[in-house]
Amino acid sequence: MIGTGKHPHRLVEHSVRGMLPKNSMGREVFRSLHVYAGTEHPHTAQQPKELKF
Repeated sequence: MIGTGKHPHRLVEHSVRGMLPKNSMGREVFRSLHVYAGTEHPHTAQQPKELKF
């Protein structure tokens, strides 16, 4: 089965690749996809701040 064992991120990659168009645009979108197996990743989330009126 895809995605089990050493490479769990491949399950998501395989699913997304199947939903994308099978042309150069689909390949370009897939190249920009980043999937991480754990909860840690190098990207920071947005930090919304509450505004008082």
